[in-house]
Amino acid sequence: MKKIIFSGLLFFAISSVNSQEAKTDVLKDPEQNVTVAQTAISTATIKSSTRLFKDKDDLTSVILVVPPDSVVNVLGSDDTFLHVVFEGNEGYIYTRHAEINKSVAASKPAAIEPTDAQDERYSQETKPVQRQKISRYTYLENKYGPSQAARLYAGKIWKGMNAQMVKDSWGSPKKINRVISGNTVKEEWFYNNTWLSFQNSTLAHWGSVRD
Repeated sequence: MKKIIFSGLLFFAISSVNSQEAKTDVLKDPEQNVTVAQTAISTATIKSSTRLFKDKDDLTSVILVVPPDSVVNVLGSDDTFLHVVFEGNEGYIYTRHAEINKSVAASKPAAIEPTDAQDERYSQETKPVQRQKISRYTYLENKYGPSQAARLYAGKIWKGMNAQMVKDSWGSPKKINRVISGNTVKEEWFYNNTWLSFQNSTLAHWGSVRD
């Protein structure tokens, strides 16, 4: 009788250990999936205007319209949609509207855009003024070419420039109003004394802010 009781207790202990190990494995898997989902695997170039959906199962959840020739970071994909990030917005676009780019990370590091905080830190340090100008201009020249870099470095804007170019020239706006109608996304960006009007991330016109 004692042997039967001892065998039962031993079987129960082994089953508990196996169950605990299975639970541990289940807990580990979601963490691994999160890590993969947050890491860009490649980039893609937009072939034609495409809507960025917040939820691929809800085609009314349009965040904005991504213009042609834009580059997006690809987080994942399936037969119909690419999971991407564009200008800080994460969502889904149709796979047929984009072309996956070859990875260039191994050959050349990606350019890192300087932030306003970094610019302020540089100005407070005892670095030569000429070196600061070369660093800022070189970044713009590498990104847009010498002609547009000179205009952006001078803080100029013009019709037809995209939203990222405006940010590189004037910095981020204080406020953004956005209206989405079908495939058209209209935005108004507000700076200190000026408002800018965008249609599908392209600057259309601007004017003075009235009190």
